[in-house]
Amino acid sequence: MKISLSMWSVHLYWFEGKWTITDFIDFAGTTKAEGVELLSIFWQDQKKELPLVEEALNRNQLTVSSYAACNNFVTADPKTFKEQIKEVTDAIDMATHFGTNIVRVFAGDLPSDGSITYEKGIKFVLKGLSECCKYAEEKGVYLCIENHGLFAGRSDQVIDIINKIGSPMLKSTFDTGNFLLVDQNPSEALLELKEYIQHVHVKDFMHSEVRQDSNTYQALSGKLFLGKIPGDGEVELATIIDGLIRNHYSGWFVVEFEGAEEPSEGSVLSMDYVHQLVSRACSRKKTESDI
Repeated sequence: MKISLSMWSVHLYWFEGKWTITDFIDFAGTTKAEGVELLSIFWQDQKKELPLVEEALNRNQLTVSSYAACNNFVTADPKTFKEQIKEVTDAIDMATHFGTNIVRVFAGDLPSDGSITYEKGIKFVLKGLSECCKYAEEKGVYLCIENHGLFAGRSDQVIDIINKIGSPMLKSTFDTGNFLLVDQNPSEALLELKEYIQHVHVKDFMHSEVRQDSNTYQALSGKLFLGKIPGDGEVELATIIDGLIRNHYSGWFVVEFEGAEEPSEGSVLSMDYVHQLVSRACSRKKTESDI
């Protein structure tokens, strides 16, 4: 089992202009990470940065575990929709360049003005992912749809999208925390999605009555959740990781810290805890298989 750190864990540094992608990779090299997850939104000058990123990966002996597209197919504008297709196909090309066969994708989000219904939005999602899957199949890259946001974030909705498209290269990015935002127990979601999972994001949330500035998320029910260091929230991470390994999941565990702590500190603590959980789960499985 291998553990990776997503650059989203330190996104505040990038948005504040403090870190580049190479700074993140150099930081990840000081943690227990064996790989990193890169996101499309963090490039400023891709042509100039790409060789520097490759040097940083080599310098730190890290691989790219996964590449994350940041698409939203829920749009009625043809030009914008076409741009979202390109966002994903470009991500497929970048994944191929870095030697990973995992691209995280989104379904999208409904516009706040209510101009698109769920039923209409799903049609856009199915059309967009169907087109992208054709290219993914050519390149041998999995598109892993994340249970992200409040639109199509439940396990049954993710499964419905995967089954309707029917591509062998469309799978699930199982985000351990996001199910809480659509009022679903993550451990129960695992039981439904376990045969579809190709990629895992590990994070933790805790219900709160108080809104904080930087790490508060509101669920469909209106409940507030705070991002936490894994192990400090209410997600049953030990049960989920153990269940994944027992179900023969052999992919990366990608840590995605979203707590209120200093991002570098929170990321290190998150990596340490997840590394411990994964090691224990692997040891248990090996002991059981040896009996």
